[in-house]
Amino acid sequence: MIVCERAFLDRIRAAVRELPTVEHIVVVDDPAAEGCLSLDDVVERAPAGFDFDATWRSVRPDDVLTLIYTSGTTGPPKGVELTHANLCAGARAYDEVLRFPLGGRVVSYLPMAHIAERAVSHYLPMLCGFSATSCPDPREVISYLPEVRPSWFFAPPRVWEKLRAGLEAMVANLPDERRRPLERALQVGLERTRAEQAAFRGEGPGPDDRLLAEWREVDAEILSGARAMLGMNELVMCNVGAAPCPPEVIEFFHALGIPLAELWGMSETAGAGTCNPPERIKIGTVGPPLPGAEIELDGDGEILIRAPFVMRGYRNKPDKTREAFTDDGFLRTGDVGEFDDDGYLRIIDRKKELIINAAGKNMSPANIEARLKTAGPLIGQAAVIGDRRPYNVALLTLDPDGLQVFVQQHGLDAEEPSALAKHPLVLEQVRREVALANGKLARVEQIKRFALLTEPWEPGGDELTPTMKLKRKPINEKYAAVIEELYAGGGEEPLAE
Repeated sequence: MIVCERAFLDRIRAAVRELPTVEHIVVVDDPAAEGCLSLDDVVERAPAGFDFDATWRSVRPDDVLTLIYTSGTTGPPKGVELTHANLCAGARAYDEVLRFPLGGRVVSYLPMAHIAERAVSHYLPMLCGFSATSCPDPREVISYLPEVRPSWFFAPPRVWEKLRAGLEAMVANLPDERRRPLERALQVGLERTRAEQAAFRGEGPGPDDRLLAEWREVDAEILSGARAMLGMNELVMCNVGAAPCPPEVIEFFHALGIPLAELWGMSETAGAGTCNPPERIKIGTVGPPLPGAEIELDGDGEILIRAPFVMRGYRNKPDKTREAFTDDGFLRTGDVGEFDDDGYLRIIDRKKELIINAAGKNMSPANIEARLKTAGPLIGQAAVIGDRRPYNVALLTLDPDGLQVFVQQHGLDAEEPSALAKHPLVLEQVRREVALANGKLARVEQIKRFALLTEPWEPGGDELTPTMKLKRKPINEKYAAVIEELYAGGGEEPLAE
């Protein structure tokens, strides 16, 4: 039996031709779908004497609640078996740290196949009394916030990066009499944030009385109104995860008075693991372990975790399950990290994705890619190549929203993105953005050449998983000729600093 929405029915019907074991398709939002069952049809087919109460009471904590499939970035996706006890333990751990308000509000917009969305808008609302508002198009989620005014908002880095870029562009286009006070307020907020973070790291005394007084003034007069306009004025907490987020992006939202913080979890841990507490956010880390979690680092820095929210195993893959755990029950996460003196964890990268160049230098491609994507409005996706190579190169795509604004600002013809990728002004701006990113990287990490691809990368396509993670092996195979051309001296070079 496959349960789906009408929007996916044609694709599912095509797939079912190769799935002889499927007997029924249930369409939840179209009772008239030909050859399918509606929800009412399912209810009517219940056998006589079906005891609903006894059925749900027979469910035990260690029974499988749901299957979450891994992203498939390093191999075929695996079905993660999460039990009722796993999800309840993860929710309790987050609630102990974040202290969710009863009657809180969230927006549902990410793919429900992702553990983050399943937890945020499905299981946590059940357990904590949230209401969830559905946003069918993820690109419109920001427009939903002023109406919903969420208590908690989770988003991957790309959402926060684009929101920051949009806000900065909006401020830059304001008349001087409105722009200057807002820029000053953001500057005061940034100074306060950096002083607080320096004090947290033991590198400074923290904000002085003058700065705090100025912050309170600009917050009351300007920034509180900006948060209300965004719909972010009732947040208890907001988080970013699933990939590295550049510190300057998080600093920007702290300057606005929005408590953005990184967290870390996996499908295999029901989305739980570590989290920055709202009152002690340390930018650049994913926070300390959640209550009930034991986290250790293996000899090579791999993060090992043992907790009540760790999966039961991989569906029908006992060999992969055995490989995933140590003899004493710790899950091998595949992530490499390090703890600071306060017990806060910093994620370096996926163990299998680290670049080791020809000189033996270890680098995180994800962190380099994050720098590229936040250097300006035009770079949408980036894949860094450099393993066993003398230097790093990158494959880049254009951001559709940033490109649209750039076209309007420069009076370019509204050509197809494939044509605009070759326009001299577009190439010049992308070179500039790569140069800006290089300026924030160590010399060995910098991008020497890049190729600006003419076609975008779509979630679920050849290059990206449905949750927008890079499929590195398929990318290397598909663009092998382009990569070799870059190392032969072709491609574009960043503008000189």
